[in-house]
Amino acid sequence: MTDLNATILAGMSDTALRTALASLQKALIDLSLGQKAVTVSYTQGNGARSVSYGQTDSARITAQIVAIQTQLGIGRGRRPIHFRF
Repeated sequence: MTDLNATILAGMSDTALRTALASLQKALIDLSLGQKAVTVSYTQGNGARSVSYGQTDSARITAQIVAIQTQLGIGRGRRPIHFRF
């Protein structure tokens, strides 16, 4: 299990994470529709960040979306059921 306090996203508020998540999801949609480059901007603890993605970066965008969703607790499935005898 990942320690959510040890990730690079740990210092961001839920509001900032949700804003970044929405930007990344829009960027992924824009890339899949054929736009050449997408720029995503967000604020993280010590200042503003801006990242540009090209067509080949959809896997990186998806990985970042998953990381933010994990930090926010979105998309977690049910706990596994363990039987003890």
